Amino acid sequence: MTTRRQFHRLVLQQTLIAGAAALPFVAQAQPRDPARLRVALLPDENASSLIQNAQPLQRYLEQTLNKEIELIVTTDYSSMIEAMRFGRIEVAYFGPFSYVLAKSRAPGIEPFAVGVERGSPTYQSVLIAQAGGPVKALQDIRGKAFGFGDQASTSSHLAPRAHLLKVAGLDGERDYRPVHLGTHDAVARAVQAGQVPAGALSKPILDSLVARGTIDAQRIVQLDLSAPIPNYPIVMQGNLAPGLKQAIRDAFLNMKDKEVLKAFRVEAFAPTTDAAYDVLRETATVLKLDLGSMK
Repeated sequence: MTTRRQFHRLVLQQTLIAGAAALPFVAQAQPRDPARLRVALLPDENASSLIQNAQPLQRYLEQTLNKEIELIVTTDYSSMIEAMRFGRIEVAYFGPFSYVLAKSRAPGIEPFAVGVERGSPTYQSVLIAQAGGPVKALQDIRGKAFGFGDQASTSSHLAPRAHLLKVAGLDGERDYRPVHLGTHDAVARAVQAGQVPAGALSKPILDSLVARGTIDAQRIVQLDLSAPIPNYPIVMQGNLAPGLKQAIRDAFLNMKDKEVLKAFRVEAFAPTTDAAYDVLRETATVLKLDLGSMK
């Protein structure tokens, strides 16, 4: 028979064991304030170009936050999402839909800033075709290949795919052949060279490629523009120390350096929340895309 004293001793032992088991989780729950911040850039163009263009950003953040800044460009959208999910990066510049995918797998991440262009926190996807090629209008895409970027890209997949369905009645499952080329610049190059007769990418990225001479504007034609899309969000890990989170937030929202802003193709950053991206969740539902299964 267990005495009252033995019972209390047993309860104390079980309490201590449970407490010891919980210690690692308590430690993990402590707000993080690392000396080095890993900042990921969306791999929507050539990685070396992205890193080079972001050098002013690295200098700005190091001076503003008094932290070592490591710029990271992952191999594709999926690996960036997984890096955020498993805490291998602290801050990330996501595409709108890749953010939605990341949020579905890592609910604790927090969007806090969005790029503003021409006074608006939105941008558009542009659908293009090879000049003189077989595609002169959206309906000509039927039965042909159509170039998209990464599957998790907003303006180089989700938005134009929805646009083709809504405006032209073209379903990518039956009416044309989707070809995923990875990056926005790869889509523009493929269309220009006639490797695919038509494709879609971010309008600001296309404008930048034309301005740099990477794409010859005479060799492509614009077919259409998508509806406005919520712009790229800046996202951080939710488990960072409150003071650090506020400093990161202020660094972007108070950013005035035109050279730094140029790397993002925006004129400023404004506050944002997760709710701003619900429209993309709704679009994914219309297209019958399973967020949990997408890479």
